[in-house]
Amino acid sequence: MVFPRITHHGSTTGVTGSCHELHADAANSYLIDCGLFQGGDTGNEGKAGQGSLGIEFPIDTIRALIVTHVHIDHVGRIPYLLAAGFEGPILCSVPSAELLPIVLEDAFKLGVSRDQKQVERYIKLIGQRIIALPYNTWFNLREVSDLVCRIRLQRAGHILGSAYVELDLVYPKTGENKRVVFSGDLGAPNAPMLPAPKAPYRADVLVIESTYGDRQHEDRRTRRQRLGDVIERALRDNGTVLVPAFSIGRTQELLYELEDIIHRAQTKSPTSSRNRAGFSGPDGAQATTGMETNWPELPIILDSPLATRFTAAYRELRPFWNEEALKRVQSGRRPLGFEQLITVDSHGDHMRMVRHLAHTGRPAIVIAGNGMCSSGRIVNYLKAMLGDSRHNVLFVGYQASGTTGQIIQTFGPKGGYVDLDGERLAIRAGVATIGGYSAHADQEGLVKFVTSMRRRPSHISIVHGESKAKQALAARLSAIYQDKQQPLQLEIPQ
Repeated sequence: MVFPRITHHGSTTGVTGSCHELHADAANSYLIDCGLFQGGDTGNEGKAGQGSLGIEFPIDTIRALIVTHVHIDHVGRIPYLLAAGFEGPILCSVPSAELLPIVLEDAFKLGVSRDQKQVERYIKLIGQRIIALPYNTWFNLREVSDLVCRIRLQRAGHILGSAYVELDLVYPKTGENKRVVFSGDLGAPNAPMLPAPKAPYRADVLVIESTYGDRQHEDRRTRRQRLGDVIERALRDNGTVLVPAFSIGRTQELLYELEDIIHRAQTKSPTSSRNRAGFSGPDGAQATTGMETNWPELPIILDSPLATRFTAAYRELRPFWNEEALKRVQSGRRPLGFEQLITVDSHGDHMRMVRHLAHTGRPAIVIAGNGMCSSGRIVNYLKAMLGDSRHNVLFVGYQASGTTGQIIQTFGPKGGYVDLDGERLAIRAGVATIGGYSAHADQEGLVKFVTSMRRRPSHISIVHGESKAKQALAARLSAIYQDKQQPLQLEIPQ
C-alpha cells in the first residue's frame, strides 16, 4: 500500500462533519478534526459513518487528533471519539486551547449529560489531552527509523485560533519526503479582527475546503455599507432585526462592525447622528441612507450565554487580534464591550426579552444562536416574530442544505412557510442575506491559497462544500494548472 494516504470520514457530501485521517504508514495515522454533521448532512446515505454521531471507523492507529478550529462541525464528535477509546493528545493552536473546552462543555451538556460532576470530569480530561502549539513552529509527532512526522500550524483567518495544518512526512529508508496540507476553514481577506491567511511555501498534497468555491464575496467596504443599509431599512418598521449567528466567530465579528457603525454615528454632530445614520468603509468614504435610526441609542442584544463566554475569551486573547483591532483598543474603544451591548443570560430573561420585543415597537438588533436556526434561542425569536411583517431576519452566514435557516432564506422572500417545533409558520417577516460577511474564503481566496504557493500541490482533494461549489472550484483549478502545463491529480471524494 502506498503512503501517505488519506481517508475522509466526513464533509465529503456537504459542508459539515469535517474529519480526515492521514495514514502516514500502516501503523501510524493522524486525525484532522472530528466534527458533527448538521442539516441535510445528518441524513447522508451510502457511506458508513456519514451523518451519525458514533465513530464508525477504526481508531487503533490514530496517534493524535489535530484540531483546525473549534466550530462544532469540526470538533463536535470529540466526545464520541473519546468514548470509542481514543487516548491520544489533542493538538491545536494556543487560542483554540482556550476556546475548545468551552465548546466541548456545551456539546457534552447537549449531547451526553448535564450532570455537573460528569461535565467537570469530562472537561478535566479534555484539558489533560490538549497540547497548545504556537503558530509557525514545527512540532515532532513521531521520529523513528522508518518515519519522521512533524506538524506546523499556520493562521487560517477563519475564527480566532483557526489554523491550517502542514504535515511533513519523511521516510528515511527510501529518502522520500511528502508535505501534506489540510486547509481547515480558510478565512476571507480583510475580515474583522483577524490577520488574513498566507499560503504555505509548498504542498505535495492539499485537502482544501470549498464552502464558497462557486462565488465571490463583496468587499469589506461594500458589505459593511450593506449591513448598515439593511438594518436601517428593517428598523424603519419599528421591529426587531434577528441575526442568527454561531456563538464563536461570526458573533464577535458582527459586534466589532456594529460598534464601528455606532462609534462613527457618535462622532458626528448630535443632530446628524440622530437624524441621519451614516458610516464609512475602511478607506473613510462616507455612506448615508437618510433614514432616522438613532444608532447611538439602539440596543444590540446578545442573547446567548455561550456567545457571551466566547466574547469574553476573545477579549482575553487580544494579542491574536489584527493591527486594526488593536489600534481601536489603544484609542480607548471597546470593540466587544461597548455601551449599547446588552447580554441576556438566564432562560427566564431570554423568554421575557422575546415577549417584550415581539409585542412592543422598540427597534432593536438581536444576535442569537444558532447560526443555521436549527436549535438554540433564535428558534424562540423566530416562533414569536416570523409571522409579523414588522420584524426582519438577517442572514450573515452560510446556511447548510436542509437547515431551518436555509428554508427561511429560500422561501421567506417568496411568502413561504417553515416548520418549527411541529408548528407550521407563515414567513411574513422580512428576510435579507449579506453573503459578504462569511468567515470563509470565496473562490478567489481559495484559488489564491493554491496559486500563491512557491511549490504547488500535484494532488488536490476538494471537500467541505456542496457539489456545485466543489465542481466550480475544481474547474477553476484545473484550468489554471492546464494553462501553466503543471500536472494535477484532482479528487472530489464521495
